[in-house]
Amino acid sequence: MAQEKTACSKGFADGSIHTDVKEYYGDVLKSSSDLNTNACMTPAKPPAGFIREALKKVHHEVSDRYYGCGLVVPESLEGCRVLDLGSGSGRDVYMLSQLVGEKGHVTGIDMTEVQLEVANKHVDYHMREFGFKKPNVNFVHGYIEALTEAGLEKNSYDIIISNCVVNLSPDKKRVLAEAYNVLKDGGELYFSDVYSNERLPEDIQKHKVLWGECLGGALWWKDLLQLSEEVGFSPPRLVTAKLITVGNKELQDVLGDYKFVSATYRLFKVPKGNTKPCQVIYNGTITGSEESLEFDCHYTFKKNEAVMVDGEVATILCQTRFKDDFTCQPPGGTCEPCGAPKEGIVDPFELDIQLKKQGPVTGTATGGCCKPASTACCK
Repeated sequence: MAQEKTACSKGFADGSIHTDVKEYYGDVLKSSSDLNTNACMTPAKPPAGFIREALKKVHHEVSDRYYGCGLVVPESLEGCRVLDLGSGSGRDVYMLSQLVGEKGHVTGIDMTEVQLEVANKHVDYHMREFGFKKPNVNFVHGYIEALTEAGLEKNSYDIIISNCVVNLSPDKKRVLAEAYNVLKDGGELYFSDVYSNERLPEDIQKHKVLWGECLGGALWWKDLLQLSEEVGFSPPRLVTAKLITVGNKELQDVLGDYKFVSATYRLFKVPKGNTKPCQVIYNGTITGSEESLEFDCHYTFKKNEAVMVDGEVATILCQTRFKDDFTCQPPGGTCEPCGAPKEGIVDPFELDIQLKKQGPVTGTATGGCCKPASTACCK
């Protein structure tokens, strides 16, 4: 690997891994067809119709240089300030641009100048296509480990997304910490990435092609739980998961028995310490999820149905951008108890197995039939 370091975004500098990744995504890969595995092309489930329509409006050159895994589109985006980590050619930025609307804004940050050139080239095209009077997007050259050094303000974003990029960083904890810093209180990191079933040995981590293909730098999924807690996030909520098939025999021989999964988690910047269960009712007010909201692999909230959730989920629903979409009250209101909150799945490999055996395992949450009189959030 190259050893020289190149300065960027004030004090942060290229390490050998950054240099190799920029070369791989800037020079080696010319389109998604050049990838050697499907790690960066593994959607866990098909996107909703309105998302597919938004993707159709993205310029073909931008889409052709897209290398993400999964699809990262959280709910309730109207008017939000969104940051895309490792935005590449800008496909997700331009898709989200349509969903946040003219009153919202989407920023993309990437360290690969060739990718940013493609993204910036088509700003005017997309604003005309979307019918916006002025751009609601911008792109920043910088590192996902150094967001504030790149000029992004602390406590300034409602949502951060990332699509198969965190694994490319040699310092995952710093990425999570920087994301936490630039999120507003109540903000969310909603991201899709590649995870391994065990910690990877050094020979796999140092394999340049495997790292560029999003496998060599994959985090052991249990380490994500620990790192996110150390940084300050709420416990990760697993949304989707799909096992990755490598396909390339030469690379598979290097990987041996190690397994990989593409998974989406959501992490929230909310107060800790609430352990009391709470009854919540989804009001059906989120665009695209009017009848039910699939919050994660455990909870799908149906409109006007009371559901018992644990304290962590209650805090998320009552103290984030979802607070106006849910009615929350402590147990013992006018509704019958909905039962104890269920334990959610956090292991993406377990979720993939269950999905294959049983079909979608959403743990659909249903409960009482009436609406509590109180609207106070539980504390």
